[in-house]
Amino acid sequence: MKHVIAGMLLLLIAGSCFLAPAQDTYTTDQLDYTIELPSPVWRPVSGSDAAHEHAEFVNGERLEGYLQIRKEVVDADTTASNLSRRDMEQKLRFLPGFVEGKEEKFSGRLNGVTVSYEFVRTAKPMMGRIYYLQADNRTVYALRFTGLREKLGRIRNQTDVIARSFKLK
Repeated sequence: MKHVIAGMLLLLIAGSCFLAPAQDTYTTDQLDYTIELPSPVWRPVSGSDAAHEHAEFVNGERLEGYLQIRKEVVDADTTASNLSRRDMEQKLRFLPGFVEGKEEKFSGRLNGVTVSYEFVRTAKPMMGRIYYLQADNRTVYALRFTGLREKLGRIRNQTDVIARSFKLK
């Protein structure tokens, strides 16, 4: 009996090593990119404006994790880092309770930078994380994640996976 149980445990353990997390590739005919969503909990928001290359996703509920993807056409030779600093100065710093985080280099299928920040929305501590991915010298894609501070912080590995999977068609 012990050998049967031990054998079943060994099969269970060995089998689980080959299981990969479920990932769904997302794109539409209107988008010029694809992304991989790390779990079925991530789903597109109905009413996303794919005609204007805007896509939006939620991780179950909006406060658990919300993603907006925007294509930014920039002046020639504007870097992802330049766009990050411009967004920080012109938009993000005006959010209630804004606390600036540091900018970090990011490597994936497209390289760029990422910046995290904190703010307050309806008296709730929130967090934002933006991945600025450089497609060429005139195009940067911004993957803007927001959610409750403790929730978004816990799914950092998922936001990284989504950003690393970002690929132009």
